[in-house]
Amino acid sequence: MTAIRLDAVSKVFEGEHLAVDELSLDIADGEFMVLLGPSGCGKTTLLRMIAGLERVTAGEVWFGRTNGTRLAPRERGVAMVFQTGALYPNRTVQENIMFPLQVAGQDDVQAGSTAAGLAQILSIESVLDRMPRTLSGGQRQRVAIGRALVRRPQVFLLDEPLSNLDATMRTELRQEIGAMTRDLNVTTLYVTHDQVEALTLADRIAVMRDGRIEDVGTPTQVYNDPATAFVAGFLGTPRINLLAATVRVTAHHRVALDLGNQSISLDPTDRRSLILRHHDGADVIVGARSNAFSLTDDAPNQLTGTIRAFEFHGQQSIAFVHCGIEVVDPDRVGRATPAHASPATDRTPSFLSRLRSRAGLGAPTPPAPEPHGATHRRADVVVELPVDTELARGTRVHLALDTSRIHIFDQTGHRVDRITR
Repeated sequence: MTAIRLDAVSKVFEGEHLAVDELSLDIADGEFMVLLGPSGCGKTTLLRMIAGLERVTAGEVWFGRTNGTRLAPRERGVAMVFQTGALYPNRTVQENIMFPLQVAGQDDVQAGSTAAGLAQILSIESVLDRMPRTLSGGQRQRVAIGRALVRRPQVFLLDEPLSNLDATMRTELRQEIGAMTRDLNVTTLYVTHDQVEALTLADRIAVMRDGRIEDVGTPTQVYNDPATAFVAGFLGTPRINLLAATVRVTAHHRVALDLGNQSISLDPTDRRSLILRHHDGADVIVGARSNAFSLTDDAPNQLTGTIRAFEFHGQQSIAFVHCGIEVVDPDRVGRATPAHASPATDRTPSFLSRLRSRAGLGAPTPPAPEPHGATHRRADVVVELPVDTELARGTRVHLALDTSRIHIFDQTGHRVDRITR
């Protein structure tokens, strides 16, 4: 076992494509850390740099007290499982699992015994004599996991190992991966774009976008207390409502949030109210999950709208209510640098800029800020309702919003009440 420390790690491909931008992260000894993010955010590149399969352009990778930045992959004590399993097609299941032990000099009898014992734990003891091409996708991934774990690595890396499996097999194998890695107490880094895998497996989650980390915390922290609008939007089904709003401060210093032709008020003792009372006229983003709303005709903070559609989800119904409020796309918020942004929130690729400067090239022109306007087909508020709710499409409804359960973000996508972990 060993801890991992990434110190301002960057990766540039072909001198101009920035995949990872000065990323720093500490992974504790024996911790199960999940890298979560959309395709192209740099999470697999980061994993491959830890494994030594990609050279680090800048920064350092530490394994405990050892600087492993320039170590060869075989010297890092790392085992990796790929999305496809990557088994040796001309070796049986048992020979695939035994292979790392044979390379390490262990005799065939002892290696075979160890492989058979691990196969039993992985529930593949009945296929030890079969070739990889005769196995199901789930069986192949179990073999790949067995081959990686058989030599007891210090660090276990998994790159979307369940993405090619059906839903039932994903659930089963996910539970086994979590149980095995914790039983072995091996430091594990798991890459996925699937929020269910992240929330159910992780000790902590690092949410990535554009080669940087947006938020790091326990599953409960990043879901219930997200640091940015992007994190709030990436986690949760149905997706969180992100509503464009404007701060209005009354003569008595009470804070209201105008949502187009509707508004909600914050409690005067709310910390966010104390922050926003000095920012009259500022544009903000209100984040409210579907279960923060309830049907009512008598509440201090109400939104009025018309039910456009229903979705039945088994134990609940999801209503899409048109309230005439601008809906914000979390994938666009914070990607460009507004003129008033501080250096801490600057989204310019800083490492690449310095790299170009050292090479005698001009700095790239920073992208113009994108408006955070609605980009969805319809600007609906998504509301969770009891399964027995009987309301017809086209019905006019009043929705009470619990303001203690909302998040408020500035235009850069960061919480107005900044999060520190």
